[in-house]
Amino acid sequence: DSDLSMRTLSTPSPALIFPPNSPGFQNGRGSSTSSSSVTGETVAMVHSPPPTRLTHPLIRLASKHQKEQAHIDRLPDHSMIQIFSFLPTNQLCRCARVCRRWYNLAWDPRLWRTIRLTGETINVDRALKVLTRRLCQDTPNVCLMLETVIVSGCRRLTDRGLYTIAQCCPELRRLEVSGCYNISNEAVFDVVSLCPNLEHLDVSGCSKVTCISLTREASIKLSPLHGKQISIRYLDMTDCFVLEDEGLHTIAAHCTQLTHLYLRRCVRITDEGLRYLMIYCTSIKELSVSDCRFVSDFGMREIAKLESRLRYLSIAHCGRITDVGIRYIAKYCSKLRYLNARGCEGITDHGVEYLAKNCTKLKSLDIGKCPLVSDTGLEFLALNCFNLKRLSLKSCESITGQGLQIVAANCFDLQMLNVQDCEVSVDALRFVKRHCKRCIIEHTNPAFF
Repeated sequence: DSDLSMRTLSTPSPALIFPPNSPGFQNGRGSSTSSSSVTGETVAMVHSPPPTRLTHPLIRLASKHQKEQAHIDRLPDHSMIQIFSFLPTNQLCRCARVCRRWYNLAWDPRLWRTIRLTGETINVDRALKVLTRRLCQDTPNVCLMLETVIVSGCRRLTDRGLYTIAQCCPELRRLEVSGCYNISNEAVFDVVSLCPNLEHLDVSGCSKVTCISLTREASIKLSPLHGKQISIRYLDMTDCFVLEDEGLHTIAAHCTQLTHLYLRRCVRITDEGLRYLMIYCTSIKELSVSDCRFVSDFGMREIAKLESRLRYLSIAHCGRITDVGIRYIAKYCSKLRYLNARGCEGITDHGVEYLAKNCTKLKSLDIGKCPLVSDTGLEFLALNCFNLKRLSLKSCESITGQGLQIVAANCFDLQMLNVQDCEVSVDALRFVKRHCKRCIIEHTNPAFF
């Protein structure tokens, strides 16, 4: 085929996505010619498109018979593309090797808005290089259709892989690299500098990442508008243990459009870091500082400056937060919908009262392991927060069945109730089940089922 001999296009082998000995690869289509293994590593291989015709008469006869039996070939192109749109990256690469028609359909630009790779052993740097090179065939060195890259859990991802994304994917909008602990600040800076449309960034578990900022070159070039060039709205830095107040200051100054920020277990963050955050990021709707043990009531005073914009707040296991901090939130953040205060042992019935009377639209509340909250606090909740759907009271030693009955009699939309390790009777649990029929009760009472 003269046309085939002139083509330089190629299809990444599924072996690039799955190791040859993995269950996902051993489906009857893998072969020793499509991949090789060296010291247990996956080696990238590249394959040409399938030939357009078969020359041997017997093979041609068998192929014709098989074609008559393959009803899927009767589907129009748009239906095939719709089916392919549900396949992950590795399966899409495999489909491209079936026949010429599938090859052309599998590389339809509409199917390559997302690349999703998973696995601890995958050579993800090489995979990204081969895939982006193939996707850049019509627009050399630039992949305009790719908007989402998800490589969470790929521990072999390094800065080299992120450099590939930064240089080839200017239209990138979402990047998830959670658990990829080998990447550093420099690579992240390159991505946010060269991908101006990036809105969603997940670097949770990337312990070497200490802040988010533009590269020095981008900062100099954009100095008149410095600090307003990163359009990130969603940022997850959970388990970025090295993040400190100064790093949070840098993030706030550069990412002023943040609406969702998660800092779970960033144990070095203090109230001072939250003060920096509230100076620049005034549009935050969701914030988590769970397990940030240095955050106290003063930090709550800073967070309260978000006022009615704040809808989600998690302060779980922040032991320095008391009723004073809860009162700040209750007074100014009247549209709060979700609050997780589990393990804040300084919260009492007074704090729950402030919350219930001011945040009447509350839908989800977790006050588990708050031993000073009793039936009195539950009564305030029941008489004010009629829209409550999820309530966790796990290990609340002062809660009894009477408090649960008051809640069930007023909060008919309750869908989840956690009373594990609480001294409540079977009759109280049955009362809840009768009044809140859709409620799932998590409990540790063997007599109730």
